[in-house]
Amino acid sequence: MLDISNVKIKESIPFSGAKSLVMTLPIKESKRRVRILTGILIVMFIMLFLPWTQNIRSKGYVTALKQEQRPQTIHSVIAGRIEKWYVREGAFVQKGDTILQISEIKDEYFDSMLLPRTQLQVDAKLLSADSYKEKVGQLQSQIKAIEANNILKLKQAQNKLNMANLKVQSDSIYFEQAKVNFKIGVEQLTRAEKLYEEGLRSLTDLETRRLKFQDVQAKLLAAENDYLSSQNSQITALIDLDAIENDFRDKLAKSRSEMYTAMSSQYDAEATATKLENQYSNYEARTGFRHILAPQDGYLAQAIQVGIGETIKEGDQILNIVPSNAELAVEMYVQPVDLPLIKVGNRVRFIFDGWPAIVFSGWPQLSNGTFGGQVVAIDQFAGPNNQYRVVVAEDPEEEPWPDLLRMGSGADGIALLNDVPVWYEIWRQLNGFPADYYTQEEKDGLAKNKK
Repeated sequence: MLDISNVKIKESIPFSGAKSLVMTLPIKESKRRVRILTGILIVMFIMLFLPWTQNIRSKGYVTALKQEQRPQTIHSVIAGRIEKWYVREGAFVQKGDTILQISEIKDEYFDSMLLPRTQLQVDAKLLSADSYKEKVGQLQSQIKAIEANNILKLKQAQNKLNMANLKVQSDSIYFEQAKVNFKIGVEQLTRAEKLYEEGLRSLTDLETRRLKFQDVQAKLLAAENDYLSSQNSQITALIDLDAIENDFRDKLAKSRSEMYTAMSSQYDAEATATKLENQYSNYEARTGFRHILAPQDGYLAQAIQVGIGETIKEGDQILNIVPSNAELAVEMYVQPVDLPLIKVGNRVRFIFDGWPAIVFSGWPQLSNGTFGGQVVAIDQFAGPNNQYRVVVAEDPEEEPWPDLLRMGSGADGIALLNDVPVWYEIWRQLNGFPADYYTQEEKDGLAKNKK
C-alpha cells in the first residue's frame, strides 16, 4: 500500500495560483496571536478571583465637623444706621474685634444722657421704697405698743370689774343686814306701841323707838342705794372692759391697714425700681450692641450690608464670617437603598476638586491622589432631595487632607464596603443586585447559626 501519511499537498501541488487556500494555512503570526489571546483569557480568568472592594460613590462638599466652626452670618441685634467700617472683606479678625459701628434710629434712644437719667429714676424709686419700708417699721412698733398698752388697760379694767364685783357682794350683804334690821325695827316698834297702849311704856320710850326705827329705815334705804350703785359700777366696769377691747381692735385694725398700705406702696416702689434697673441694664447692653463684634476668630467673607448711612433692621444679616482653624469634614449624600450599607466608622476615599487623582474604585490600594475619611454621623431623616446626609471626618490613620482645602469645595466620595471576588461583583452588577449588607464575619456567624 501507498503510505500517504507523510505526503504534503503543498509539496505535491503548487499553491501559488490559489490565494484563498494559502490564507488557510497556519503561519507563525497566527500562532503568536493565538498564544496571546489564550494568555489574555487566562489572565482575565485569574482576575475574576481577585478581591474587589465594593463601594458607593457620592458627591459632597467640604464643611466643618463642629457646628460652631461652620461659616455663619453676623446679624444686628438692634436697628440702626451704619456709621463706620473698621475692617474689609477677606480680613482676618479675632474674637471681640470691632467690625463696624452703628447708631440709633429710634427716638426713644436719642438722649445722650439716657443712662444717667435712668439711674436717677432708679435711685429715687429706691429711696421711696426705703421710706415706705421705714414707715412700715414704725407702724409695726406702733402696733406692738398698742398691744402692750391694751394688755395693761385690760388688766386695769379687769381689776375695776373685780372691785365692782366685790363691792356688789359687800353692798348686798349690807343691804340684807339692813333688811333684817328693818324687820327687827318694825317688830320692836310694834311691841313698843303695844306696851305704850297697855301703859307699860312711856311716850318717851315710844318716841325713842320710833326715832330708832326711822334710823333703821334710813339705813335700809342707804344700803339699797349703795347696792344698786355698786351694781351700776359693775355694769360700768363691764362696759369699760368691752370698750377697751373694741377700742383696741379699732386702733389695731387702723394701724395694720396703714401698715399694709405702706407695705403695698413699698412693694410697688421696689417693683418699679426693679423695672427701672432692668431698663437701665437694657439701655446699657444696647449701648454695647452699637458696635458689631466678631463672634470668633475667622475671615470676613461677603458683606451683605454695605455703605455708610445705610439703615438696618433688627436681626438683619450684615456679613458672613468663615471661622479659622476649623476641623474639616465632608457632607455627602447617599440614596435610601444604600443607607443600610453605611454605618459609623466606615472608611471613605475622597477626590477633592483641584487635586488630581488616579482612582481604582475596586482596588483602593492602587489609587493615587485620594484622601481617607471616616464616617462620624448619619442623619436619621432624609433631606429635601430624598437622600440621607453622611458626615465624614478626616481619618487620623491616613494621609492628612491638603492644607489649602477650603470649606465649600467639592468632594467625590467613595464609601468602601465589603471585599468580594471580581466575578461576584460582575455578576451582582449584571443582575442589578445591591451590595452585600453583611460583612464576612457576619456571614460566617449566620452560617454557623444555620448549621
